[in-house]
Amino acid sequence: MKNALFLALSLTSLTTFVQAQTAKPVPPATPQYRPAYHFTPAAHWMNDPNGMVYHKGTYHLFFQHYPEGMEWGPMHWGHATSPDMVSWKEQPIALFPDSLGMIFSGSAVIDANNTAGFGKDAMVAIFTHHDQVAEKKGTNKHQNQSLAYSLDEGKTWKKYAQNPVLKNPGIPDFRDPKVSWHEASKKWVMTLATKDRITFFASPNLKDWTKLSEFGEKLGAHGGVWECPDLFPLTLNGKTHWVLLVSINPGGPNGGSATQYFVGQFDGKTFTPQTTTQKWIDWGKDDYAGVTFAGTGARKIFLGWMSNWEYANQAPTSPWRSAMTAPRDLALKQVGSEIYLTSTPTPEVAKLAQPAQTLKNLTVKSELGLSDKVKMTSPQFQLKLSTKQLQDFAVVLSNAGGEELVIGYDKKANQYFIDRTKAGLSSFSDKFSGRHPGPRLATGPAADLTLLFDATSVELFADGGLTTMTEIFFPKQPFTQLKLRSATGITVDALTYAKLGNTLK
Repeated sequence: MKNALFLALSLTSLTTFVQAQTAKPVPPATPQYRPAYHFTPAAHWMNDPNGMVYHKGTYHLFFQHYPEGMEWGPMHWGHATSPDMVSWKEQPIALFPDSLGMIFSGSAVIDANNTAGFGKDAMVAIFTHHDQVAEKKGTNKHQNQSLAYSLDEGKTWKKYAQNPVLKNPGIPDFRDPKVSWHEASKKWVMTLATKDRITFFASPNLKDWTKLSEFGEKLGAHGGVWECPDLFPLTLNGKTHWVLLVSINPGGPNGGSATQYFVGQFDGKTFTPQTTTQKWIDWGKDDYAGVTFAGTGARKIFLGWMSNWEYANQAPTSPWRSAMTAPRDLALKQVGSEIYLTSTPTPEVAKLAQPAQTLKNLTVKSELGLSDKVKMTSPQFQLKLSTKQLQDFAVVLSNAGGEELVIGYDKKANQYFIDRTKAGLSSFSDKFSGRHPGPRLATGPAADLTLLFDATSVELFADGGLTTMTEIFFPKQPFTQLKLRSATGITVDALTYAKLGNTLK
């Protein structure tokens, strides 16, 4: 009787929320803003990537999804699959809210050794149950970790009967489990966001968890709650280092949400950072909650949510809201005494490039128009620039309506930047418009820049991915004009333009 009443209360709460959401009219459709090679749901709300796993030639992306409205609502796990991370097929919803609550963020693993007893090679999702009823009671125990499993490669799911498997000790933010197999200790390790720090747990079977240690109470950025962590090894010059990703909202370098990271060592119990230098995986406004795919071996592939909590609910797209970033290969690079994480577009993205056009030895004095040489006929394209002597410069995309997106480098400040002040619609939020910088971490005079465009987004990868920036924008008409600017003058050794194939189906 008690469980039945609890379920009724939970469902009543969800129904009230759904009715409030669905009462809102759907804005006019904006097909011109639909990305082609970045994943978007066909309709309705999406945020954090969840349960990313590669299995039998297929990349599985689960995601925070509200299938009844275009703003955040009772969370489900949506599901999409892809052979290459650029052509996606949306699948039926994987996990629905239940009597234990909404289905918040988490991860998925392939249990090759059947440690959990669900079956060999079971796909096991480890996620946070968020109980709205308990939250309203103020117990601080409304977020708990639970399991679900699939024996048909993610097509159908069954929740574990003994959920939750890790109960909340009384921490208001106790969520987003990222689980991976730690070979040295022969155990599963859970990296969990616990309010203002990360807590590590271990388990032999995904069901019984023991606390290992905590990290970060007095390290890193603390402008907001810690979320969506990830822990994984990468090798640099023959030595293994461990990388810990931690998303934070608010408190990002350009306002709102962003993802910081730490490089150090993990001994199966404790994470020890190498330095306390503040590092961000992406300095732009629109890369959040990103984590890596499981099942890819030594290759670590990152995917983030391409929005910011400052305005995500108001972004002017319809009938869907938000997209994921392009997939990125992660690696380590040392600059001076610091080890940094680099992000570069995966080869799967590069394969979308159609025959390229390269312009060499471009001398820019004040302004150089390129529209007569580069015909921008598609909103999906890639620009690559290189110079032996980096100076002030900007790449300017514009349209007949006078809107422009400006991307460049400020030598005095030693910063790359993206300026979307005049790049289109911005009245939906006073936090959207602006010029947003990211530091140049490379030290040599030569520089390279890769820019990926897809309808309403640009992703900047500078100096081999040492500086990465992601931003969205909403022009009233497509950008068709290209120019270079430089107040001090610069020689661009090569500029390569390539249209990117459209994978949208």
